[in-house]
Amino acid sequence: MKYTNPILQFDFSDPDAIRVGNDFYMVASSFNYVPGIPLLHSKNLVEWELINYVVDILPKEFDDVLHGEGLWAPSIRYHDSWFYCIIPDPDRGIYITKTQDPYGKWEPMWCVIEGKGIIDPCPIWIDDKCYMAVGFAKSRIGFNSSIGLYDVSPDLKKQISASYQIIYDGHDNNPTIEGSKFNYRNGYFYIMCPAGSVKGGWQVALRSKNIYGPYESKVVLMQNGTKINGPHQGALIDLDDNDNWAFIHFQDMWAYGRIVHLEPVMWYNDWPICGHVGDPLLAGAPVSEADYPLDVKTNYKIDLNDNFKDNKLSLLWQTQANPKKYWFSFNKGLVLNCIKTDACDLHLVPQILTQKVPALEFDTKTLIELDNLKENDAVGFTMMGTNYTYIEIKRIDNKLELSLYEGSFNTHDICVFKEEYQDDKIILGLKARNEAIYDLRYQYTINGKEIEKSYLASAGRWIGATYGLYARGNGGSALVKYFNTTKLK
Repeated sequence: MKYTNPILQFDFSDPDAIRVGNDFYMVASSFNYVPGIPLLHSKNLVEWELINYVVDILPKEFDDVLHGEGLWAPSIRYHDSWFYCIIPDPDRGIYITKTQDPYGKWEPMWCVIEGKGIIDPCPIWIDDKCYMAVGFAKSRIGFNSSIGLYDVSPDLKKQISASYQIIYDGHDNNPTIEGSKFNYRNGYFYIMCPAGSVKGGWQVALRSKNIYGPYESKVVLMQNGTKINGPHQGALIDLDDNDNWAFIHFQDMWAYGRIVHLEPVMWYNDWPICGHVGDPLLAGAPVSEADYPLDVKTNYKIDLNDNFKDNKLSLLWQTQANPKKYWFSFNKGLVLNCIKTDACDLHLVPQILTQKVPALEFDTKTLIELDNLKENDAVGFTMMGTNYTYIEIKRIDNKLELSLYEGSFNTHDICVFKEEYQDDKIILGLKARNEAIYDLRYQYTINGKEIEKSYLASAGRWIGATYGLYARGNGGSALVKYFNTTKLK
């Protein structure tokens, strides 16, 4: 059986994955979006299902929209029958949560290491001790291009060493090295790290027989002649108990976000060469297709349609701030309550329900009933990023008004089109097409008819574009009957 890359055309940034028995689990960054830290499950590393989120709610300051802050690149590990998720907040420290049931509730997060600028944590347990590798965010701590090591308690409850110890300095050969992920094999400690840059870097393997170093380094995966830029941060995963391995990583595709690729791994002189291997003394290259790493086929996929039949949201939905129970409810569909907000510009409105861009090309349609909108209530459909647009239907002077807005993180929203709307329901749509390798061009539709103007989608802060629904105003509501997406490519 062959698979093709990417294995996930979704923005699952900074993926880390582990094997537990015959199951694989993957986590990814979520930044300011809630719920936080998506958790996926697979039997073969190719087909994935979204099963849960690790974090239900963020600290109180995330009641406001704080783009690009929040929960950065996590790691996931399994130790003594517990799943641990290790989560950095670059402005606050390293947090831990755990569970024995990855499908169920995770414990509330606790802080094991306080401080700004400490990122990309990953623990490893050796005998009765635990060590945690970390990277550094120059924007917060004043330097980067280094990997540090902490001693922490085996239950990840407390920091033991007074501070970090720098165990690898990449300034000369691997600048901006970060994204540390621990493994152990054949007497070596391995730390897999990206270096260079997110869009134009490479993958490095560090190894040492002593946890504190010194560490040798080798570039084990780079773009070479392929179209897979980066390739950036990921995870080295054991496939079985017979020394077979694979590597997952992301590729930054601008508005499409950071999509996930899977590479075969060949060990050569105890170095994990990833991807297509020509000369094993050199770095591998990303593959466009390869054999399934395991002879297992499933029907796992991420469902793109939501009809709200079970009176709950699908796991695809997130909000860009801590959600409140009164934002929405269910009554033969999704009831979006028109919540008064101090924010006029949409990128600062907390109650937007968003999804990740799911494909290179796709169509989305949503049916919204408008008869419960009160005066000055509005409901809308947006493609959100640092530059964004939205279609909004608002009741003014007991009439419905349909408007198209443009906005950005740096300017106020402006209305570029407005007309009266006559019906008490509307089908809003989005046609999204791949214009160039990294360019996503989209066009809104109203009751199946295209609006003449089209736009290039824009990435958010550390994320791809998102799209979805919102309501705001004075206490009325709009009823969403379905939100369905068809993947075209």
